[in-house]
Amino acid sequence: MKKIQKNDTVLIISGKHRLSKKTGRVLKVFPKKNRIIVEGVNIIKRHTRPTQELPQGGIVEKEAPIHISNVKLVCPKCNRPTRVGFRLLEDGSKVRVCKLEDCGEMI
Repeated sequence: MKKIQKNDTVLIISGKHRLSKKTGRVLKVFPKKNRIIVEGVNIIKRHTRPTQELPQGGIVEKEAPIHISNVKLVCPKCNRPTRVGFRLLEDGSKVRVCKLEDCGEMI
């Protein structure tokens, strides 16, 4: 189980979006490369040729992957950025937990 998964809300803690305290939803995770794609963050311009899906071609803006160490998970319960821990439940399943002292809830 990975610490950050698809559809998690994350806060950018490094790079050009750090100063604006930008948050976004994780669209895709690349675990072998330790990279993720966050909605609305690290936008690049891609020059594309005309295809059947995009008959006009031109310049397309899309999100590029960023390293997983540059983000922090936002706890859905306390709505603050946190580190992620793991806990084993009674039935043997592994769950992610918030590492903040006053929260400690399952994510």
